[in-house]
Amino acid sequence: MDPLRHDLSRRQMRMIGIGGAIGTGLFLGSAAAIATAGPAVVVSFLIGGAVALTLAYALSTMVAAYPGVHGFGGLAHRFLGRGPAFVQRWWYWGAQVVNVGSEALAAGIYVRLWWPQLPLWVPVAVIAIVVLAANALTVRVFGEFEYWFAMIKVVAILLFIGLGVAAIFFGLPGSPAIGLSGWTDHGGFAPFGLPGIWLAMVLVFFSYMGTESMAIAAGEARDARRDVVAATRGVVVRLLLFYVLATAVVISVVPWTDAGGTVTASPFVRLFQYAGIPAAVHIMNAVVLVAAVSAMNTNVYLTSRTLYQLSVTRHAPGVFARVNRRGVPLNALVFSGLGLVLAALLAAFAPGQAFLALVGLALGGAVLTWVLILATYLAFWRAHPERRSPRGNLLAAGSALSILVLLGVLATMSVTETFATPARLGAPLLLLVVVAAVAHRLLGRRPARNPGRRSRLRTPPRRGPPGRIAR
Repeated sequence: MDPLRHDLSRRQMRMIGIGGAIGTGLFLGSAAAIATAGPAVVVSFLIGGAVALTLAYALSTMVAAYPGVHGFGGLAHRFLGRGPAFVQRWWYWGAQVVNVGSEALAAGIYVRLWWPQLPLWVPVAVIAIVVLAANALTVRVFGEFEYWFAMIKVVAILLFIGLGVAAIFFGLPGSPAIGLSGWTDHGGFAPFGLPGIWLAMVLVFFSYMGTESMAIAAGEARDARRDVVAATRGVVVRLLLFYVLATAVVISVVPWTDAGGTVTASPFVRLFQYAGIPAAVHIMNAVVLVAAVSAMNTNVYLTSRTLYQLSVTRHAPGVFARVNRRGVPLNALVFSGLGLVLAALLAAFAPGQAFLALVGLALGGAVLTWVLILATYLAFWRAHPERRSPRGNLLAAGSALSILVLLGVLATMSVTETFATPARLGAPLLLLVVVAAVAHRLLGRRPARNPGRRSRLRTPPRRGPPGRIAR
């Protein structure tokens, strides 16, 4: 019997996906993508959104067929084998721990806008404790926290888009309509051509990362087959609209050469000030703080459940498979939390290049995870002849094309000035994980463990097609 609680509702599942994917990447990080491609960054977001939508459909299709298999790691175990599943889960866990650390540091920086005299480690530690406590209660409490965190972000984005559309086409009280000249001024629509659009893809994919979180949360959904399929596809469509529309508003309202990259210079703040909203800087600071804490909250959940599944399938020490009476893998949560603190401290005390290295490592790990998810779908599609319908064939072709795009993004990271160092760091780390997977394959051939009377989980099925599957 699965010891985890199946208490996540459909509305919570939707917000978990949004919470994981909308962090500071939209409110602040999108400025770097705009500076790289100019107004043509919208094309980059459309391409990235198409890949994310392909991933969402592939994941939801597999989860609907195998609602009892936990996460994309369990699906990779079934269709790609133990080795790829080992690499995918461990690499994803490490990438998310690093990502959580960077979000914790960002949240601390936002707090210091109000209390600049605070040492940075104080708000980072307080926020980390709050997030870990929320995850340690029950999965329902975590889901409710994330629902309201993500709701604040959604309302802020919708308000921004609404004000932007009004400012562009109708004008606001005391201000004329801005118009669409920002799309062609300062060098035209694509001032850096196709290379600029492609280079922006690296930053765009960082914004869409988190879409895969729905598959992990499926293990604790009330109805995985119904809720995950509906929530996953709906979340990606919303993310695509949010990112594309919000970026389009930024390009129209603020010259792309002056998009800004700090809280006080954020294009969101500029528009709120233009609309005559008082204390726009403080309102925006509160929103980006919630965005960072929300992303932390979701990613801490993902790291704990990923480590739990690693332990259940004998890819990690058995202590992480223990579940408390509230249905929470507390040991896995605490260990992942220690990684959060270490990553945050490294980012706080190391030079700025080290922080960029952390972000680059997180991005590289997430892109590799997406590649393996799409490869899993191709194996799933080959294993089930009944999936050879026009729709299934189109999704398989889209998955293969998306893999090529993602591999191209990984290759581009290695030659860009910002992410060259993370790429050089990531390559040996990935090699280490692969070597560990080979050693695990050669030395550990025992079946998955039974976590005990209070933490029992069925052994994940071995690789290969089943007889009948759910449709």
